[in-house]
Amino acid sequence: LRKDRDVIEAAYNDTAGITAQFNLNLLARANRELGADFDLQYWLHRAIYNSDAGRVEMYLISQVDQAVHIGDHTFGFRAGEKIITEFSHKYAPEGFAALARNAGFEFQKMWTDDARLFGVFYFTCSPDTSG
Repeated sequence: LRKDRDVIEAAYNDTAGITAQFNLNLLARANRELGADFDLQYWLHRAIYNSDAGRVEMYLISQVDQAVHIGDHTFGFRAGEKIITEFSHKYAPEGFAALARNAGFEFQKMWTDDARLFGVFYFTCSPDTSG
């Protein structure tokens, strides 16, 4: 659900570094599975909330000028250059219900925590799309 920018950014830039580890694991997997040579110590996780687009944008930011090899290809990164790793869209309940309706679902019920930070939605297939 949509929430205050500070709440969202604190969750995605958690002080324990869990989300950063998750994000940096993309580079570790590229190293392991694609034979890349990303040096993880030179990358920084950052998440920002883009309120105009209604989404969290997660990045890995190069901390130095560097070259990364994947197979026969070399990719140059300048210090400060970003790799976009994730968009996580946030919706108001009405907007999420409208999105689902446009995809052929009917809103039935929503459950939230007391602070309305999280929601679980129950949808059914619209009658004209279920058969």
